[in-house]
Formats: sequence, structure tokens, C-alpha cells
Amino acid sequence: MERLWAPWRLEYVQGADEQDGCVFCRAADGDDEEQLVVYRGERAFVLLNKFPYSSGHLLVAPYRHGLNFDDLDDAEILEIHRLGAHGLGALRSVYKPEGFNLGWNIGRIAGAGIPDHGHLHVVPRWSGDTNFMPVLGDVKVIPEHLIATRARLAAAWPR
Repeated sequence: MERLWAPWRLEYVQGADEQDGCVFCRAADGDDEEQLVVYRGERAFVLLNKFPYSSGHLLVAPYRHGLNFDDLDDAEILEIHRLGAHGLGALRSVYKPEGFNLGWNIGRIAGAGIPDHGHLHVVPRWSGDTNFMPVLGDVKVIPEHLIATRARLAAAWPR
């Protein structure tokens, strides 16, 4: 397999064994830049996916741990989905995607990498974003450092 330089992944991989607990709970209580938090609401917050499907891949999670879609109260459901809608606006402003995928992966069998803390994915899409690299090379190319992506989206977030 061909190797591509992605310096942000080394930092994450080296620290992965040192970090215990839930990635969302750490982000909820952590430094925004370090945890890649784009926006904090009252009941939920928005952060970048450290292993994005595409540039700008956002995650919207409740502050409360252990929740999945059917465990959320009405206020959490409303805020999570409202923050997802605001994410669409910020992503359109910064990256001009041609479409989006939004969704919940509930349970490992459904693709949830973190099944114990439910979250909404907001994934920007462009024509041709499924190109030869992931199909033939089993490699995803993200052209911008996640810290720069976070700063750009935070600055464009609707207030």
C-alpha cells in the first residue's frame, strides 16, 4: 500500500493508548482547539471527526454520556438536529459542498465506531469525492490539517 503523509494522525495514534474513557466526554470537558470542538450549545456540541470521511466531517453529540437516539429527550433531539443544520450552513460557507450525508450509526453492526455515546454525522459531499484513492488505494486524502478546518468552521458558525 502506498503511504501518504498525514501528520495529525501520528499525534492521535501515539496518544490513543494514553487516553481512557469516552472521546465525546473528553471533548465535552476539554480545550476546544485540542479536542477539535467547533461549537458548544446548551445540551450538545459540534466537533470534527478525527478520522473524517471527507473534509469538514462534523459530529454532533449530546453532553450526556451513554445516549443513543432513542434515549434523548426532546430538547436534546431538537438541539442536536438544529446544530446539524447550522453545520450545513458553516460547511456551505467555507467549503461549498454539493451535497451532504447526515446520519446516526447505532450499534457496532450499523457502523458505530463509538457505540456508547450516540452522535449525528454531518458529512459534506462533492461530485467525484469517491475517487480512485479510496477505491483502489485504500487511502483517504484529506487536504487540510484538522486544526485549520476547525478554525475555519468555528469562524463561519452562525451566531
